[in-house]
Amino acid sequence: MSERRRLRALAAGVAAALALAAAVLVTSERDDATPTSGAGRASETRCLPTGGLDTVPELDEFASTVRGNPEFQGGDVGASTELQDGRYLFVFGDTLRGEDFDGQQFVRNSMLVFTDACAAAVLPADHGALIPDRPDGVGYWPMSVSLVEHEGYDTVGVAAQRVRTNSASAGDVLAFDILGPSVAIFHVPRGGTPQLVDVTDVGPDLVDPTRPIWGAAAAVADDWVYLYGTARPDADGIFGFSLQVARVHLDDVLDQTGWRYWDGGRWSAEATDAVELIPAQGGVSQTLSVFEQDGRWYALSKRDEVLGTDLTVWTAPGPAGPFTASPTLAEIPSDASSGTLRYMPLAHPELLPEPGTVVVSYSENNSDPAVVQDDPRRYRPRFLRVDLPR
Repeated sequence: MSERRRLRALAAGVAAALALAAAVLVTSERDDATPTSGAGRASETRCLPTGGLDTVPELDEFASTVRGNPEFQGGDVGASTELQDGRYLFVFGDTLRGEDFDGQQFVRNSMLVFTDACAAAVLPADHGALIPDRPDGVGYWPMSVSLVEHEGYDTVGVAAQRVRTNSASAGDVLAFDILGPSVAIFHVPRGGTPQLVDVTDVGPDLVDPTRPIWGAAAAVADDWVYLYGTARPDADGIFGFSLQVARVHLDDVLDQTGWRYWDGGRWSAEATDAVELIPAQGGVSQTLSVFEQDGRWYALSKRDEVLGTDLTVWTAPGPAGPFTASPTLAEIPSDASSGTLRYMPLAHPELLPEPGTVVVSYSENNSDPAVVQDDPRRYRPRFLRVDLPR
């Protein structure tokens, strides 16, 4: 099995790719690693029958209609990876649980494990968030997943962003501050329950959307990790994010002095030289997917974030572009009249693969928390398959 296959840096969402790749590789060597003491050993809950999810329509119907167990009623994100034993692992952001659940009914993150017949939630001993909140109340939103296979177990790295509720706008579903990236490491025995080993915050807490958030998407090619950054200028009427790229050797991901930034003609040592591959005007979401298929590179996102309409792919001959927008793949508009929010489309290249296509999820939510509380099925990722432009 090649190292490229062993390190599945899935472009499934926002990633702190620097820390993620490094932490997975380093922690993988810690065969004696034990679960972190924060929330205790995790266990899986009872089986929620899936009936087999062999097609995208079946997956979408399951996500949108099944009532779920008390442990999981609704959530967003839904980044995924395939474990070596054939199971699928999905991680979710803000998660609602049932009124009869014995534990916290709202948590910043959660995890489901899918077999051929069942979906089961993974719960820590304290029945809180699987990646526990910091003592100051800052929580973790999962964004993407990487996996390294070992004999008998997998090491799974979950990139997350630190999130803090913005008390000035309490009650608003958009009332939050993003403080920076983090990474959580899980060990998953073949056929066993994922166990949290470590959580690491990367960099200081800082709220500044005008600076590129490196790792908004990530991709691995040969010996390089490509780190994509998104930023939004402080200007009225711009709702999308720009896209830039840096790269670093796999062995040097923790040494930021080894990062090189694409300036349009060469890889520069200066971060300020990074050019926009995609401009913010009509640009990508804050989180997106960048991946390669059959020698072609794709950046998949929604133009203009939650206020936009068009699910779009920008294509390129290489990881540094130039990226060219293709015609709209699908329309996933938010709906002001009903309060429905549609956002954060993510590509899942390893999920139900078919040549020339990719499975895409996008999150649904509602601007009125009472609507979601009344029916959590309105707060789950939806799935579709799209043709990739050639």
